[in-house]
Amino acid sequence: MLADLGTAIVVFVVTNVDDILLLVALFGGALAARAVVAGQFIGIAVLTAVSVGAAYAATTVPARWIDWLGLLPIGLGVWMLVQLWRKRGRAHADPDDDLAAENKFEAKLHSQVLGVAAITIANGGDNLSVYIPLFANDVSAITLYIGVFTVLTALWCWLGHALVKNPVGGAVMERWGHILLPFVLIAIGVQIRL
Repeated sequence: MLADLGTAIVVFVVTNVDDILLLVALFGGALAARAVVAGQFIGIAVLTAVSVGAAYAATTVPARWIDWLGLLPIGLGVWMLVQLWRKRGRAHADPDDDLAAENKFEAKLHSQVLGVAAITIANGGDNLSVYIPLFANDVSAITLYIGVFTVLTALWCWLGHALVKNPVGGAVMERWGHILLPFVLIAIGVQIRL
């Protein structure tokens, strides 16, 4: 069991090291922190569930399907760049519109959660390629892997948020995060497609 615990930790860290950069960009962007956390948990849960299902079915996910997932972050990144371009010339909103803006934000929260989940899934090709054979090799350890992945997902979210909230990193991300995020998403999408 100790060996499985160590394996679970190493596998999660290796397959999700790129998620730290993604989480920093997401937390530093215009997304709500709770949407980022919820989306990350949903994305990791979906990747794990697909891997468990594939392991039990003793099949693999065709690589060509995973490659097409790269279009999702590319499309989202391009959409965000267009939104930034449109906002650059607009004047700031009237303070009386704060309530309307808050209601609009709450409506977007659900789509933000789904967007973060989709990006996490699209960025998870390496997760699937490692999790499926690992789970198929020892289905008795799947419960342990799921527990470790859940704890480490929380740690990853905390670490990404802490990096954005530290005085130096936070100042940079507050000023530039919303601009960097679309480029990070496009880069991730291109990486997935290659």
